[in-house]
Amino acid sequence: MKSVAFHNLGCKVNSYELDAMQQYFHKNGYSIVDFAQKADIYVVNTCTVTNIADRKSRQMIHKAKALNPDAVVVAVGCYVQTHQGEVEKDESIDLAIGNNKKKDIVQLVEEFLSDRAGKGKTLGGASIPDLDKDPVYEEIKLEQTAEHTRAYIKIQDGCNQFCSYCAIPYARGRVRSREPENIIEEAKTMVSRGYKEIVITGIHISSYGLDFDGTSYNSAFATGSELAREFQHAGHFLGVIRKLNEIEGLERIRLGSFEPRIITEGFAKELAACKKVCPHFHLSLQSGSDSVLERMNRRYTCEDFRRGVEVLRSCFDRPAITTDLIAGFPGETEEEFEETLSFVESIGFYETHIFPFSRRKGTVADRLPGQLTEKQKKERCAALAKLHDKQSEAYRRDFLGSGQPVLFERIKEIGEKQYLTGHTPNYMEVAIPSSREELIGQIRTVKLLDFLEKEVLLGEFAE
Repeated sequence: MKSVAFHNLGCKVNSYELDAMQQYFHKNGYSIVDFAQKADIYVVNTCTVTNIADRKSRQMIHKAKALNPDAVVVAVGCYVQTHQGEVEKDESIDLAIGNNKKKDIVQLVEEFLSDRAGKGKTLGGASIPDLDKDPVYEEIKLEQTAEHTRAYIKIQDGCNQFCSYCAIPYARGRVRSREPENIIEEAKTMVSRGYKEIVITGIHISSYGLDFDGTSYNSAFATGSELAREFQHAGHFLGVIRKLNEIEGLERIRLGSFEPRIITEGFAKELAACKKVCPHFHLSLQSGSDSVLERMNRRYTCEDFRRGVEVLRSCFDRPAITTDLIAGFPGETEEEFEETLSFVESIGFYETHIFPFSRRKGTVADRLPGQLTEKQKKERCAALAKLHDKQSEAYRRDFLGSGQPVLFERIKEIGEKQYLTGHTPNYMEVAIPSSREELIGQIRTVKLLDFLEKEVLLGEFAE
């Protein structure tokens, strides 16, 4: 029996796909071992969202070859898709597999093994497709995940937005949506295996269903007069959410990242009518300055973003609003950065994920004038992080004394004590002094008492 080890880099979509690839190997009789062990095959699921991600991908590939020089090292995913020239030259890579080919990984590995002494590294159409010419959603079916209480379900792939800083449309191709019946079937399978929470994920889930109609996302959201078309488009997404909401045994539906343009009053009310939808919304902002947003090619304004947040807060009770921010975009002046700080403070986010601008070769932003120094970017990240800490604490503190449903996930050691930990619907982490493993995967009402750690609330059973 051959052994295979896996390492994942990058986003939740990558995690989902890695779970699927691991499942495929297991079903074909392979032994799954830890990545630190000696294995016959190493699979590195790569990422290319930043230069750091590229470097980490290469490091893990080289680490795998060092662990066992005789092993077959398989590089998979986004870095492979966008850096074929580098992949071809990397002697640590034995087999390269791009996106939209992950479902075929076992077949490709076995074909490589049968011809190992022949052609050498597999590249080209057999393993790295041209995603512009292969616009079909890659149907991957997952029966279980690495997590025990929540299951990620991928509903679409690709992105048509071409933000000026982003390489993802080149790595993932154009929007490709999964058929609704396949989403629901997978969700039912997960629920039957004990999962209480489904997390909807994808590369750009706001675009779900556009390819069913041949609709342009940006034309559908271009002006206020297009809101009827927007709601019609959102119907594809809402249709899936409604069907998920009807699944018996499913307790929670958590949504991935949205663009603010999709959040209309009608859309938010429809979401709120689905009682299993968690009041936790990730709206990707990137900058609180309209001039920077324009250079980023984000196609919305700060006022559009604010309006979306206000609509969500009018339809949900104290929803957790989270976001992404890029610090130090090319040409970002002190005044523009101050606009971002002011805007972020005015919104009052639960959490902000902060990244320094990373130049991506081949993107528009890589060629823009006014590139900031690493020192400037670091300073701006620090200022945003300080604001994040203040807002995150304020949001959590507002819930102290209340009873909240907590889905317990694991036993965790905090300060040399055992705690049963889990998350509320708005994704606050809660800990109770307990080691009752039988409660993992169960939802219980917990009274929130105080802060146990910076990002963990102490609670007690309210039942």
